[in-house]
Amino acid sequence: MSEKIKRHRHETYSESKNSYLYRIFQKIIIKARNNFFNLFKINNDYTNNKSIIDIGSTPSIDIEQNNFLENTKNNPYITCLSNQDCRILKKKYKNIKNILIGDGKNTLLEDNSFDIVHSNATIEHVGSFDNQVSFVREMLRICRESIFIQTPNRFYPIDFHTILPFIHWLPKKIHRKILKKLNLNFYSEEENLNLLSIREIKRICKILKLKKYKILKYKLFFFTSNLILIVYK
Repeated sequence: MSEKIKRHRHETYSESKNSYLYRIFQKIIIKARNNFFNLFKINNDYTNNKSIIDIGSTPSIDIEQNNFLENTKNNPYITCLSNQDCRILKKKYKNIKNILIGDGKNTLLEDNSFDIVHSNATIEHVGSFDNQVSFVREMLRICRESIFIQTPNRFYPIDFHTILPFIHWLPKKIHRKILKKLNLNFYSEEENLNLLSIREIKRICKILKLKKYKILKYKLFFFTSNLILIVYK
């Protein structure tokens, strides 16, 4: 991975974290991610005896960045996979069984390696739409029971990565040109940010010929802020 990507990806909201608006949204983010975990538990038959791999863990001990790990501290069967070195997580989360460096689109793990495969706010960072399809396909391959994918909704009024309103509703090429003009070069590149709509998630499901799945809409201030894809084997 390039030094540029390492510098920007070590935080999900790397370019906005020090802004005043980010501090306002921080509590909202934590509350939302706790709600995501409750949806994860309900829809995946979760117990502390289930083996879980979290794809897209970040090397940060900030609670809003790895809220999933905060909520699974009593599970000794947690594995984290990231394209970054996440060994720092073991200092705070002693229950983690394994920390792997790898590619979520091609993990090199065996089929059916884990009961549940979890990913929070990662699929929008894996690149092109084809890459996103490969990401979901790989999650399905290595799970025994189900997968859980949470991603921001492209058509929420604010993009939480840039904390900018509405411009991400424009055609993606135009959106990226505007981000470049605003010197948000990292997020202007498809490989670093490619937001998904519910239509695109349904298209992924169609391409992969999925039969048993559901898409949940999480609302924040009356609008759907996040989309959750749950697929069962």
